[in-house]
Amino acid sequence: MRRGLVHALAWSLATGAAVTLSWWGVHTVLAGTVYDPPRALPLPASAGSDTDPLASSTHGTRSPSATPSAVPGTTTPPARPTTARPTPRPATPKSAASSPPGSGSVKSYGTDGGRVVFDLGPTSAELVSATPGSGWQMQVWKQPSWIRVTFTRDSREISVFCVWHDTAPRVEIEER
Repeated sequence: MRRGLVHALAWSLATGAAVTLSWWGVHTVLAGTVYDPPRALPLPASAGSDTDPLASSTHGTRSPSATPSAVPGTTTPPARPTTARPTPRPATPKSAASSPPGSGSVKSYGTDGGRVVFDLGPTSAELVSATPGSGWQMQVWKQPSWIRVTFTRDSREISVFCVWHDTAPRVEIEER
């Protein structure tokens, strides 16, 4: 009886150590792969009249009704009474990384592997969201003058490229 208890205790300790070590290793690797949360972009008044809705399924049913002037990571002040005149808030300086480069044309590109949404500006672009289809894997590469989103499943590979080196951004879809 004592021998069985010692074996069970040794097995429990070894299993606990293995699970802890595995969790720590996976946590360390995945800590550097966190993406910034998508932000709501202002849409022009004419958008949506003849295009697909630009909703992303990455955050459930959350409505993209944020005000265009909202800065990610800040909270909006409570509503003021209608009789009080709102005072203008001082402009907060934005870094180049946090300001939307294009703020011009948000376009969605659907493929068999998933959907990619870019904010295309006159001289640059930004990835708004990328959502793989059911059963597809996705990988994203970002560089100063291009973005690549690749969807893979079995032996199929579909890549969506957005390139803007010395030209206006252009999107190309390649399937292998």
